[in-house]
Amino acid sequence: MSFQKEVTYSSTNTYHTLNKLTNKTKNIWIVFHGLGYLSKYFIRYFSELDPDENYVIAPQAPSKYYQDNRFKHIGASWLTRENTATETENILNYVDAVYKSEMANFNAKLIVLGYSQGVSIATRWVAKRKIQCDTLVLHSGGIPKELNPEDFEFLTDDTRVIYIYGDKDEYITEARKTEEYLNGTALFNKKLKIEVFNGKHEVYKPFLLTISK
Repeated sequence: MSFQKEVTYSSTNTYHTLNKLTNKTKNIWIVFHGLGYLSKYFIRYFSELDPDENYVIAPQAPSKYYQDNRFKHIGASWLTRENTATETENILNYVDAVYKSEMANFNAKLIVLGYSQGVSIATRWVAKRKIQCDTLVLHSGGIPKELNPEDFEFLTDDTRVIYIYGDKDEYITEARKTEEYLNGTALFNKKLKIEVFNGKHEVYKPFLLTISK
């Protein structure tokens, strides 16, 4: 008979940044990539933002894998349904370390963005760590079902919460749209704004420019 056990150990992980954090920085972004991305590629979506006013931090999902049988392309995943609670806490501890390392002594607006699978990490991190962000962007992904309205009561009335997706997104059915709308409204109430763009399951760069202003 086999038994599942646990052990605690230290781990090291990378992350990527874009531009320089200075006294001119107006927005600090923490952006969580989707399934199959690496942070060094995902962060390129933000390259058109004003470099003087926007500093972007892209954490890296720890679980990497080969995406093809030629072992050429590498992707990463944040979580699976296996041992989710423990893996979530490990990831949040890692994001905490990134946040602590990057955010000291700078007064700028904080934008937290999750794309696709990254929505689950962005919302869990904000909720469980009580991160007081100015804008929370939920881009083309699902909100974890275990979260409840009390998890977000700490957010101020000025906090913007935006759920955005493409009208041709192959992963978002009509039923999914309704589910996410109802769930998002229950969690964020009047803070929630829904935006739909003309496109598929992709990062919508014009929207990034809009909310950076």
